[in-house]
Amino acid sequence: MVEEDIVIVGAGLAGLSASLGLHRLGLRSLVLESSESLRITGFALTVWSNAWRALDALGVGDALRQRSLQIRRFQLGSLATGLPTAEISLEQQNKFGKYESRCIKRRELLETLAKELPQGTIRFSSKVVSIEESGHFKLVHLADGCVIKTKVLIGCDGVNSTVGKWLGLPHPISVGRSAIRGYVEYSDAHNFEPKFHGYFGGGIRFGFAPCDDKSIYWFCTLSPSTSNWHKDKAKNPAEMKEFILGKIASVPNEVSDIVEKTNLDCISCADLKMRLPWHILLRNIAKGNVCVAGDALHPMTPDVGQGGCSALEDGVIFARCIAESFKKISDEGVDDEEMAAAIEEGVNNYVKCRKWRSFSLISAAGLVGFIQESDHKLVRFLREKFLSKYTISTLIKMSEYDCGKL
Repeated sequence: MVEEDIVIVGAGLAGLSASLGLHRLGLRSLVLESSESLRITGFALTVWSNAWRALDALGVGDALRQRSLQIRRFQLGSLATGLPTAEISLEQQNKFGKYESRCIKRRELLETLAKELPQGTIRFSSKVVSIEESGHFKLVHLADGCVIKTKVLIGCDGVNSTVGKWLGLPHPISVGRSAIRGYVEYSDAHNFEPKFHGYFGGGIRFGFAPCDDKSIYWFCTLSPSTSNWHKDKAKNPAEMKEFILGKIASVPNEVSDIVEKTNLDCISCADLKMRLPWHILLRNIAKGNVCVAGDALHPMTPDVGQGGCSALEDGVIFARCIAESFKKISDEGVDDEEMAAAIEEGVNNYVKCRKWRSFSLISAAGLVGFIQESDHKLVRFLREKFLSKYTISTLIKMSEYDCGKL
């Protein structure tokens, strides 16, 4: 049996940020990752102001800024006409300063976090199969037969979280929508402005943003019931590409050319899932010395661009709360009862910070997604006349959050 003070399940954004935050505060953790290497899915993500505050707290923000373009404006348009319906500048002030939004390659973000960790922190090919109580400790059983005894356990293991299941959290539900994502590298500069573009209509939401001068990340979320989408297409990138090109036929040629130039191995599709927001408030997201973070806590639709951003917030806040607990138990005279009480206090402090934040993010994402993708005549009219700016402002409002320093 191996003993570790803190075990983190999952080497995604939440897990790596939590581990790095603990490392910055002088605490060792062990990260268990079921895959053989870092899982690079989704190609890229939009990193908003709140996430940049988290990355700065972890000491990696400036390194990532040097490899990305700052998004200056946010523009929405109609898929039916290809014409813009709303635009807003991101160069405005809020109580934290100016907004900051950049599209970051997921690989670069994960590798940047991982490289800052001490060697041996991440244990790959380590699938958790069960969790067992052992007094004030937890025994984490792995598929290879190894058992790890730990004082603190946090599940950052995604929507199908083993730790979340142990806590009794219900499975996330399918929202009846799918997301096709793509990434394209140009041999020369693509010449697009540092602007986020979004187009809506017919049960479709299509958008793109430049990561840097030569690469662009794009996505298409859709409701099969209103867009003539068949799930069988999700297994065939060529059919996905053809489907999207047909749906964005009215957008400017330089926009549809982004999809046309995308290699088939840079196109993927996934069903969208979310946790029912009231489950965050009414169910246990922590128990004693066990809690969850990232998609294991708050899986949400991508409509406010906060899935990855909020996972980074989770990591920083968890690290700070647990580090405060370990300060209290650093004295040699502390017994197991006092240790358990201090750790439970730290976990509860983390939960207090994340419960309502997670609830609001999931709820906002669901509402914005409904407005943006609904093909109901009234909603479509209101969206094109009034609600486009509301959805943008809601998205930006969600980034007005500060997770604080370590």
